[in-house]
Amino acid sequence: MRLPIMRVDAFTDQPFRGNPAAVMPLGLWLDDALLQAIAAENNLAETAYFVADTTGAADYELRWFTPTVEVALCGHATLASAHVLWTHLGFTGDVITFRTRESGILRVVRQADGKLALDFPSYRLTPVDAPELAAALGGAPEILLAGGIWCMAVYASQAEIAALTPDLRAIKALGQMVIATAPSDTADFVSRFFAPAHGVDEDAVTGSAHCRLIPYWAERLGKTDLYAEQISSRLGRLWCRDRGARVDIAGHCVDTLIGEVLV
Repeated sequence: MRLPIMRVDAFTDQPFRGNPAAVMPLGLWLDDALLQAIAAENNLAETAYFVADTTGAADYELRWFTPTVEVALCGHATLASAHVLWTHLGFTGDVITFRTRESGILRVVRQADGKLALDFPSYRLTPVDAPELAAALGGAPEILLAGGIWCMAVYASQAEIAALTPDLRAIKALGQMVIATAPSDTADFVSRFFAPAHGVDEDAVTGSAHCRLIPYWAERLGKTDLYAEQISSRLGRLWCRDRGARVDIAGHCVDTLIGEVLV
C-alpha cells in the first residue's frame, strides 16, 4: 500500500525553519497502531492524518500523532494540513473546518495577505507554586501558572528564555507540557516549549501553547493583536489575536517534501 505524505514547515516562509509536520491525507482511517507506527517512523513532532468528514459537521476529520502518542490538539500540523488542502488537493473555499476528537471543530481561514489563520480555543492558566518545575527549567521564573498537564513559566527577559538549559529528564518525570515565556524587544512576547513526556523534547513552534500564551499576554499588555516568536533553533513567527473564548494564530507554510509511504 502506498500512502501520500507531504512535509510542511509551518509558521515560517522559509524552508527548514518553523516547525515541520508530516501531513498524510487518507481515504479511510487505518488501524491506530499503524498510524502511530508511521508517526514514529516520520519522527517529527507531529504527523497529521485527515479523512473527509462523513457526519456533515465539518469538511474533514483530523488527528495528530507525535512519535509516541496521539495528542488532543496541535497547531502547526493543523496549519500544515490546511496548506496541503489548498495548495495540493484543490480545496477552493477560504475556510476549512476540521472535526477533532477532543478539541471540537477547528477552522483555518485563508487570509488576503497569504497567511493561514487557526481559529482555536483559548485556555487560561492559574498561578501555582511549583519549585520542582522551576528547578527543572534551570532558571528562576517570575511567575508560574498551570492548568491540567500544562504549565507556563514567565521570565523577565528574552535573554533568560534563550539561555534556558532545562533538565529534560526531570521535566519528563513531572509528566507536564511546559511553556517558558517572556516579553521581547522584537516581538510582543517570545516562548519555548518542552514536552519530553509526550515524545517531544523541545518543540520548534507550538500552536497549542499559544492557546495559553495569547490570553495571558493580551491581558498583561492590554492589547488584542500580538506578534510572537518561538525562539527555538528553527524560529517560528506567529501573528495572534485574542477573541475571548477563542484565539487566532496565523502564519505561513512552506513545502519541503512530497512523496509516498510504503506500508
